[in-house]
Amino acid sequence: MTESYEVLAVRYATRQTDAASVYLNFHMYQQVHNEPLVMDYFFWVVRNSRRTIVVDTGFTPEVGEPRGRVMTVPVPDGLARVGVDPETVDTVVITHGHYDHTGNVNLFPNARVVMSSRELDFWSGPIARREIFAHAVEPGDITYLRQVEEAGRLQRMAGVIDVAPGVTAVEVGGHTPGELIVLVDGEGGEVLLASDAVHYYDEVDLDRPFLMVHDLERMYQAFDVISGLAKREGIAYVAGHDPLVLERFTAIEAGDPGFGVRIR
Repeated sequence: MTESYEVLAVRYATRQTDAASVYLNFHMYQQVHNEPLVMDYFFWVVRNSRRTIVVDTGFTPEVGEPRGRVMTVPVPDGLARVGVDPETVDTVVITHGHYDHTGNVNLFPNARVVMSSRELDFWSGPIARREIFAHAVEPGDITYLRQVEEAGRLQRMAGVIDVAPGVTAVEVGGHTPGELIVLVDGEGGEVLLASDAVHYYDEVDLDRPFLMVHDLERMYQAFDVISGLAKREGIAYVAGHDPLVLERFTAIEAGDPGFGVRIR
């Protein structure tokens, strides 16, 4: 028996960048000029009358600001503005271990945390300490996730699992070892939360991989999976960092369209 959900994307931070700093081996695209880009940072809320699920948990100002990220709304405030009490959240899905998806887990003391087993093991292991990987994570976040596991609240997964009726997590890898995407039976139609399997829609549309990649072959395979899912009739496809998300869906607050959008 399935259920349907309201799905929200809340923007909590932003930064200015450019195409050459975003796409892998950008110099190979000889006919493409570098151009400025905006990268937005989101977390996602999936809820109905029975449960509330938060997909990814952002970062704190103490983590984001030294990295040049501009907080638009701290995650606790963003949750409050959409009426979410973190203590009542049933489940938190961590799509991958990068710092902009793993902060603030401590806000959810009663939630089950769902994460790829491969992902957690990699970021807890010795290779993750090498500089190319290490810059993308906050060690304290990974330590805290391990503590959540020791407390019996972290559910490891591999492959495909039903997080709840009508909410499915799919491990695609590529960007990170166990990158997840999330499929939701939304109110009015299906929703695909691609998270960082697709930062920008152009990654799939132009077959242009993101700069940070753990396994390029799996990243391309993830593009193929997402491209196929995105062709489903009526599906709402949500990229992980693209400012176009704010244009493609309805603003949560008419007076502040940059705060976030209602996907379904």
